[in-house]
Amino acid sequence: PYPFILLNLFLSMLAAIQAPVIMMSQNRQDTKDRLRGELDYEVNRRAASDIQGLARKLNLLGDKVDDVEDLLREKLSRVGERN
Repeated sequence: PYPFILLNLFLSMLAAIQAPVIMMSQNRQDTKDRLRGELDYEVNRRAASDIQGLARKLNLLGDKVDDVEDLLREKLSRVGERN
């Protein structure tokens, strides 16, 4: 069992060195993911606000088109009454 004791010692030392490195890389990745999530949230919030503004403008345009349509019908009915 002499080589196995040495192998066990070597693997234990390797694990002791690798563990902090792995933890640091995971910590860095978590920070990047958190920042990416915050940016995604901000982009989504702004997009939702823009979409709501566009929906309001579209509704106003629809109302104006309805008003123009009513005016045209009114004028057409007046022209029809004159003839």
